[in-house]
Amino acid sequence: MGHAHSTSRHNGRAGAGAGNGVEPPLPSRFSRFRSRLRLRRDRCGAAGDASESGKGVAADEFAGIARIRIVKAGLRFKDKFFACLSLGERTYRTETTDSTHRPVWNSEKKVVIETNGPHIARISVFETNRFSKNTLVGYCEVDLFDLLTKDLEEEHVEDLALLDPSSSTTTMGTISVSCYIEDPVETEQSFARRVLAIVDYNEDGKLSLSEFSDLMKAFGNGLAVNKIEELFRQADTNGDGIVDMDELAALLADQQEKEPIISNCPVCGESLGKYDKINDMIHMTLCFDEGTGNQIMTGGFLTDKQAAYGWMFKLSEWANFSSYDVGLRSGSTASHILVFDRRTKRLVEEAIDGKIVLSMRALYQSKVGLTLIDSGVKDILKNLSEKQGKKMNSPESAKDIPKFLELFATFNEFFIRQLKPSARPIAHIDDGSIATCAADCRLMAYSSVDESTRFWIKGRKFSIEGLLGADAHHNAFKNGSLVIFRLAPQDYHRFHVPVSGTVEKFEDIPGCLYTVNPIAVNSKYCNVFTENKRVISIISTSEFGKVAFVAIGATMVGSITFVKKEGDYVHKGDEFGYFSFGGSTVICVFEKDAIQFNADLLANSERSLETLVEVGTTLGVSKRNRGLKVSELQKCSIE
Repeated sequence: MGHAHSTSRHNGRAGAGAGNGVEPPLPSRFSRFRSRLRLRRDRCGAAGDASESGKGVAADEFAGIARIRIVKAGLRFKDKFFACLSLGERTYRTETTDSTHRPVWNSEKKVVIETNGPHIARISVFETNRFSKNTLVGYCEVDLFDLLTKDLEEEHVEDLALLDPSSSTTTMGTISVSCYIEDPVETEQSFARRVLAIVDYNEDGKLSLSEFSDLMKAFGNGLAVNKIEELFRQADTNGDGIVDMDELAALLADQQEKEPIISNCPVCGESLGKYDKINDMIHMTLCFDEGTGNQIMTGGFLTDKQAAYGWMFKLSEWANFSSYDVGLRSGSTASHILVFDRRTKRLVEEAIDGKIVLSMRALYQSKVGLTLIDSGVKDILKNLSEKQGKKMNSPESAKDIPKFLELFATFNEFFIRQLKPSARPIAHIDDGSIATCAADCRLMAYSSVDESTRFWIKGRKFSIEGLLGADAHHNAFKNGSLVIFRLAPQDYHRFHVPVSGTVEKFEDIPGCLYTVNPIAVNSKYCNVFTENKRVISIISTSEFGKVAFVAIGATMVGSITFVKKEGDYVHKGDEFGYFSFGGSTVICVFEKDAIQFNADLLANSERSLETLVEVGTTLGVSKRNRGLKVSELQKCSIE
């Protein structure tokens, strides 16, 4: 992965040691990369809230461009395979191997690395299927920061263990990858050289005035045309009418910094200048990626699961029977649920059986389904949940527990199992002005009810008063903020206190047991949160005022158990209760202007995108504590 010294720009500038006639060598690309990471981490601690949402890269966040190459895989069985690389909100796919022997791809992709951006990449290997579905056979996660800061040769190949998707303790084989960083200075110059090569018609490494003129015209900048001869003369130091390409590249890079002369990307034609010069350079470098003779991975995917779909899904997309995108999903488009993993800063697709998805769409996303619900389906769901709850509490249910967990007497004992305290450390545990996440879940946070109904909750009758009920509702909650913690069946199903304070009361509200899946929550035909069975607790705090903690039952979850009682003082992070088998939801309501939610949670929620979080990670900060710098907490949202 190379550690050669970066060459200085061809601009006649002297280095720090020029006074004694000796120019000191520049630090290696790895030294500069490490210093950028160290500077940012010293300023901000752990990873923050940057996300790929169409925004430009901040100059002080740009660490460089990494070239990642997936070389080959060593698997236990022989078949045809392809691999996917996922980073942030982008996924890339290799070609399918043309042999049933050991898969060899030599596929590569260049990606932007931000000092505070996504850096945990996932590599997935799929077995191909000629029909509709491909099978995930192994995966691994790699921290690019760790890989890129190793002082290794450019062509160094790292062998990583491929884990079994059904058991992270089982190894399915290995995958070989290489990764190295392009220094920003080198990236600019190498881009200029590659672009200039377009008009080097005779491929002699030199440009004539006419060749250079063609390039200026391709840049789409009328002012650049007037500078053609001037720039050419500056580079043509010996006046022979021929300019060395490296000299011309250095001159062009300097000129681009002083006064941009490229208005349109010469590859895709897109207009430049939307953000700043560094983003223009990044755009053109990634756009003009001719590679190094290896295959370039195919992009345009959000998750590895989308990249792995076969021709039947692609046909359904083309026919508008299905869609795959970030944001609010309704009707037939509610077939795929994407969430943003806060830890890895990567999009992932929620695993739901296709038949269940179809059933929920039919029931919750149509007027026909609404009619069925009103005509007795709600009673069926309630009876089914109660019956399933009794089954999961029976000794016979223990047979569904994996063999290595036979110490549990019933399935519900396994389902509501506790974690070791060290498994979920509580952020800023001694600072009561910082609230933390109440559950391992998919989270949505909104500063007001109006925002929640605009971006997420589509039930026509949703209100804070309807959620809390007349007995628990308080005027202080009017126009308050709320956060939704949605637990899926695979999650740790105990919930914890997000703030420190005294438990004032509990209020039971009977109701239905609709699913809390986004397919139902995003439906305009039912009111999940205000009609489902729920238990409301009011916590009185010194930092946030009153906080309403609402535990909501759902299909297959008829049992909500609290482990605290009225009058108890609870500390942030304390266990508060648990749900029995199934998916469920907690909603916390804060008084108006009591809390400033973390910026990354708000940004994702405004995109109608749930954030996958763990118990104890930061949720927000009290607005009533003037001594805390809110902006700093927003930058360092994950401890």
